[in-house]
Amino acid sequence: MKHILTLCIALALVSPTQAETIKSENHNDTTISRIAFGACNNPRRNTNGMYQAILGEKPNVFVFLGDNIYGDTEDMNVLQKKYNELGAIKGYQQLCKQSKVIATWDDHDYGINDGGNTYSMRKESEKIFLDFFGEPENTARRKRPGVHTSYTFGPKGKTCQIIVLDTRYFRDLVPRAKYKKGERPKNIVGWYRPVTDTSMTLLGDAQWKWLEQQLQVPADFRIIASSIQMLSYEKGMENWGNVPHEFDRLMGLLKKHKAHRTIGISGDVHFSEISKKTVDGYPFYDFTSSGMTHASTGWSKATNSFRLGKAYAQLNAGIIDLDWANKSATLRTIDKAGKTVLKHKIPFAELQFK
Repeated sequence: MKHILTLCIALALVSPTQAETIKSENHNDTTISRIAFGACNNPRRNTNGMYQAILGEKPNVFVFLGDNIYGDTEDMNVLQKKYNELGAIKGYQQLCKQSKVIATWDDHDYGINDGGNTYSMRKESEKIFLDFFGEPENTARRKRPGVHTSYTFGPKGKTCQIIVLDTRYFRDLVPRAKYKKGERPKNIVGWYRPVTDTSMTLLGDAQWKWLEQQLQVPADFRIIASSIQMLSYEKGMENWGNVPHEFDRLMGLLKKHKAHRTIGISGDVHFSEISKKTVDGYPFYDFTSSGMTHASTGWSKATNSFRLGKAYAQLNAGIIDLDWANKSATLRTIDKAGKTVLKHKIPFAELQFK
């Protein structure tokens, strides 16, 4: 009884802040000040790609946002071979030594173009993905369907959380839009229209519950990593706007849990742009970087009412500089030579729910 009483007293002395500070699935005490990210990386198309430019930035963390390889197949031997080709690239090897590399997938490394929950080899593909990116055995990520996970870096006052979503494993397939001759708008370069069926999901119930828990993790700056764009929907490509109720649900959770200082990052579209939409008084940013080995000028010309400034449609990578002393984040797109071609500074004070 005495031992039990002592234990109860000891537990009572642990403050709620101490007990609840770290809830992310992965934590590192090291403060980070630079995050790089990229997408659409075909080792067979351009083995050098953006690696030297990214290495020159010396990021603490690099996030692969999907289409990390182009392995559209149901043959897992073929998929494994294409991952091996990525692993053999010197620039990728150097990046893994220099920075913490974390990843999610998009359709082409998932295994099927525009794929979702009907892909027959999703379990097998998931194992190959987790094995390649070195996910330890017996982690929460290994024990559940989907490749979503979360990371926190740094102590209180300088904590950066990176939430990595899986927009493939659970998603319902949005039907392709059908246009009559001459009906297709000029700005439409994709195949989709927003749906009205609110039963359709992008993340799935289990991942939504997990995400709500993650949004309650104490963080001084938060990044939500999505393989597809979160704001730009007018071009008809895959994006959160195709299932608008899912985006509304995300913003509702951010507001509910007062997840201040949260931005999104995305890939998929083969160019870079910075988008901003104010929802219930909160300015949500989606920073897109896509095109590590190939880019699309045509797609970049499609309408995006939320774009800040211009789009950049050559090889690119995204950089987020966190200035903890001056409490701001600077979003930068760099080109193959390492030159900053897009730039936008966000004071932390701007990213507040009212």
